[in-house]
Amino acid sequence: MRDQTGFVLLPGRLSPDEQADLLACVLAGARDAPFHVQTTPGGKPMSVETTGLGPLSWVSDRLGYRYEALHPLTGRPWPPMPPLLETLWAQLVDPAVPADAGLVNLYRPGARMGLHRDEDEADFTFPVLSVSLGDTALFRLGGLTRKAPTRSLRLASGDVCLLAGESRLAYHGVDRVIPGSSRLVPGGGRINITLRRAAPLPPLAMPVLSR
Repeated sequence: MRDQTGFVLLPGRLSPDEQADLLACVLAGARDAPFHVQTTPGGKPMSVETTGLGPLSWVSDRLGYRYEALHPLTGRPWPPMPPLLETLWAQLVDPAVPADAGLVNLYRPGARMGLHRDEDEADFTFPVLSVSLGDTALFRLGGLTRKAPTRSLRLASGDVCLLAGESRLAYHGVDRVIPGSSRLVPGGGRINITLRRAAPLPPLAMPVLSR
């Protein structure tokens, strides 16, 4: 499904086996790059726990929002991007220019994400690709301003969506996660992985528009 703003939803894009394999990669990476609670620049702790995959990941603290090559607690590089995610990006976004940042958010009971938009990347040509694992999320999608009308969508385990076109800079968030709607994540909850192209393109690199 693609709407008039360019938002794309692919329900069940990942098979149960692919979901299990991807979850295993995420949890293995989290042993070296542990999930942790980040804070906003104002010092407020977020309700999700976060880690990363790939060359870069998004971080937030009193210094602001940005991308970093090292885990803020361990000082070590983020785990490599799983091949399944690299393939998914190549199929849905761009086979020539890889995603260089994978942000992984863990939603335990009560966690949510307020309305925000992803605008810390160097090039908005590339969509944000989102993969859901585990419990179903009530995802809220708005427009280009905070006051724009919003709508609610359910994102279940294995669903993939793209914030592309006009929706690339749309405000969005997670109102809540439905406990017990999946048995995939140990201890319950939801894992959301968002792939981005965060760094500037190298000279002469030409992006391919999302299909």
